[in-house]
Amino acid sequence: MEDSQELAMLSEVLLVSAPGKVILHGEHAVVHGKVALAVAVNLRTFLRLQPHSNGKVCLDLPNIGIKRVWDVARLQLQDTSSLEQGDASAPTAELVEKLEEVAAFPKDCADPARAAVLAFLYLYLCICRKQRTLPSLDIRVWSELPTGAGLGSSAAYSVCVASALLTACEEIPNPLKDGEPASRWTVEDLELINKWAFQGERVIHGNPSGVDNAVSVWGGALRYQQGKISLLKRPPALRILLTNTKVPRSTKALVASVRSRLLKFPEIVAPLLTSIDAISLECERMLGEMVAAPAPEHYLVLEELIDMNQHHLNALGVGHASLDQLCQVTMAHGLHSKLTGAGGGGCGITLLRPDLEQSVVEAVKQALSSCGFDCWETSIGAPGISVTRPPPWTPPCGKPWMASERSLCRCSPTTKPLPGLFWVPEPASVLAGGPQSQGRDLEPAADRAAQKTRSASCIPLSCPGGRATWGALTCPLTCGGASLLSSLQLPHTHPLWASAFSPDPLPTWLDAQMRECGS
Repeated sequence: MEDSQELAMLSEVLLVSAPGKVILHGEHAVVHGKVALAVAVNLRTFLRLQPHSNGKVCLDLPNIGIKRVWDVARLQLQDTSSLEQGDASAPTAELVEKLEEVAAFPKDCADPARAAVLAFLYLYLCICRKQRTLPSLDIRVWSELPTGAGLGSSAAYSVCVASALLTACEEIPNPLKDGEPASRWTVEDLELINKWAFQGERVIHGNPSGVDNAVSVWGGALRYQQGKISLLKRPPALRILLTNTKVPRSTKALVASVRSRLLKFPEIVAPLLTSIDAISLECERMLGEMVAAPAPEHYLVLEELIDMNQHHLNALGVGHASLDQLCQVTMAHGLHSKLTGAGGGGCGITLLRPDLEQSVVEAVKQALSSCGFDCWETSIGAPGISVTRPPPWTPPCGKPWMASERSLCRCSPTTKPLPGLFWVPEPASVLAGGPQSQGRDLEPAADRAAQKTRSASCIPLSCPGGRATWGALTCPLTCGGASLLSSLQLPHTHPLWASAFSPDPLPTWLDAQMRECGS
């Protein structure tokens, strides 16, 4: 009976996704005991777990060009006595050193993939070691989040890995019920995911605050103060432009410079930090009011808070000419921007009011692109870690789309964006390929995706820029959208049907379900 249950577990494909994060208000002030507000940004990391019986564990990270394969039998022989059974224990230096040996990384290796691989091995060995034998798995992780930009990409990765492994090993149940396109875990299960994801972050960063993984797990918005994290009632999704100036910076150096300025000018800098704290609290109050009924005056207040906070951050000395340029470009179009994160370059956010015409947004993106910046049109307040029903097709031979192929940062704002999560051929090409082609995987290979961008024979099924994974069909149904779904023999309960008939950026069925599960 145990064997049959294990086989049933190993036959299930799992698809999960988790959001990144941005700091809305409270940068640098939080280091000095003030409040910071962090929100989930709807640029997501995706993980697909495929159980196997081939005795191998495969980790594929196409965004950074890494693919590692380990023999399960050899991993089984590793001395894992230092791992605490059933507990999210802190990784020790000795354990990390042992993981480096397993991963075949030399000591003090500077390989950018090192941390991601070690975090995966740590979570895999810790979570799966209670199984009679370590499971054979094929895991592929890809992301819309750029790395090293302060957007919580490593936390989203750790959250996806932890949730997938806990579910595959039946430490937590798969929350998807029959007929549901997407779902989230219970509060208790999310807390366990968060504990393990935090340990993955420890492997990567050493001593993280826990904010990034908490935002990625719970979604929405949270406040952080002196080590205490509290969730805020889920605010409405706010549209933003997220801009990466691509100017490198050192968070450690910037934090040190603010501390030095505080010691040098205490009577000047201390009130600035207190004022930033008041801005965070006022923003929290505004977001609370907007839960019930967002009004135009709320957006005006949010814009004022953004402007004041940006001036304060400049006074603290963490601004940069590139961020000034970002603010000037957006202000020329009546929009309001601030840095997010450490400053000194890095990323900035721009609030987009609901009544803003799309032509203005496109003009701003064009202007920012001409400055050499990367720009995403997305939203904040996104759902946290979620599980989605995998489409009824098999994985491709090629690699999945990369962040640059779904995000707007690589696309000229005046041209049609590159494809999203799924590309679907027109019915004619499906039928011409015969029955075998109807089961073909629709996750695009990166090279095919770019070639198909302007092809009339393809229909993008998700909206780039951080909108829903299951977006509305951009092609009218008269062009074959509905007949396409019929030709693929998808049940009418499948989410693609809802997408096909919904013009909304985020289909209401998914929005309502995600918000209900995440509240």
